[in-house]
Amino acid sequence: MSPLEVVVVLAAGFAAGAINVVVGAGTLISFPAMVMLGFPPLTATMSNSLGIVPGSASGAFAYRREIRRLWPTARMMLPASIAGGVLGATLLLTFGAEVFSAVVPWLIALGTVLVLVNPLVKRWLEARHAERSGHAAPLSTPAMDAEQPAFRSRGALIGTIVAVFLIGTYGGYFSAAQGVLFLGAVGISSTLHMQDVNALKNLTVLGVNLIAATVYLFTAPELIHWGLVALLAIGATCGGLVGGRYARRIPAPLLRAFVAVVGTVATIVMLTT
Repeated sequence: MSPLEVVVVLAAGFAAGAINVVVGAGTLISFPAMVMLGFPPLTATMSNSLGIVPGSASGAFAYRREIRRLWPTARMMLPASIAGGVLGATLLLTFGAEVFSAVVPWLIALGTVLVLVNPLVKRWLEARHAERSGHAAPLSTPAMDAEQPAFRSRGALIGTIVAVFLIGTYGGYFSAAQGVLFLGAVGISSTLHMQDVNALKNLTVLGVNLIAATVYLFTAPELIHWGLVALLAIGATCGGLVGGRYARRIPAPLLRAFVAVVGTVATIVMLTT
């Protein structure tokens, strides 16, 4: 890689790591950057999956107290998420570069739309929670009652596990916006507060990214660009650390708009080239 490409990949990783702290979907920054530099889409997505693992780990570590408290729920979700990640990674390798190149613009477009509608979904969930609880407590306040069931019925639990499996499959195939999907699905199906759902999201996304990276590593190492992996890991880790401290000061709508612009441009470029 040229010095300019190194700088671009580092910057993309940094931006992705910082944006993940606030709005998620950082892959909508890092993946298009690599493709626009001329890397094959399959190499870009596999290298991205490996490169963002440190950032996913730091996100899960930041929510370790919530994860410990929510472990009875997490241990039911994690196997489904990991199984989905294995299936998604296997589908990616089975259908290969041609199919992935054909569908990835639409996956980027889907991720962009999810980022844009996420505030609407969150407001709806807050109103729904307030109506259910009989008062206007914000959904973003963590639930402190450990005895409160996470799901209203066994059917809701089973439906959530199925949804987590499908989201894991999507994440194993293409990691962009899987966290947004998780927040929406589990936020709707469970009685958990948003910070609790976010903690579970960080854990399951880490599981998907780790298992997908492992599948790629052992079955198609020749498609992985280790220079990209290293640069993304450095950039995303630094971006996550900086983002955790400073990015929350930037208005979330501004960051969301930035992601939307990049995602839209990437979709158009990939559809027209």
